[in-house]
Amino acid sequence: QVPVVESGGGSVQAGGSLTLSCTASKFIYSTMGWFRQLPGKEREGVADAFIGGTATEYADSVKGRFTISKDNAKKMLYLQMNNLKPEDTGVYYCAARKAYYSDLAHWLVAAAQDPSGAVWGQGTQVTVSS
Repeated sequence: QVPVVESGGGSVQAGGSLTLSCTASKFIYSTMGWFRQLPGKEREGVADAFIGGTATEYADSVKGRFTISKDNAKKMLYLQMNNLKPEDTGVYYCAARKAYYSDLAHWLVAAAQDPSGAVWGQGTQVTVSS
C-alpha cells in the first residue's frame, strides 16, 4: 500500500485556482507537507504542517496564495492554490514524516534536500498557462 497519494493536479490559466489532496494510508505521521519540482530546478518545499497541531509554514514564493490544511479524521492533507502563476508549473509531491521535527521551516528545506527521512507520493502535475 502506497503511504501517501496525491491527486488534484491539472491545467489552469494564470490567476486560477487548484486544490491538491493527499491521502495517507495511515495518519501516523508527525509532519506532512507539500513540495514541488519546477522544470529544470531542484525539489523545493512549498508548505508543511504538524499533524497534531495548528502550526504551518510556507515558502516565501507562495505565501498569501497557497493554504495548507488537513483533515485528521479523513487522513487527508490539502493544498489550496490561488492566484496561480506560470512559474508555479511543476510536479507537486506530498511527503510525510513519522519522527517529530520541531522546526517546520527547516523541514521544508531539509526534506527537499534529503528526502530519505520521509515517505513520498508519486507526484501530481500542475500546469499554469499564461
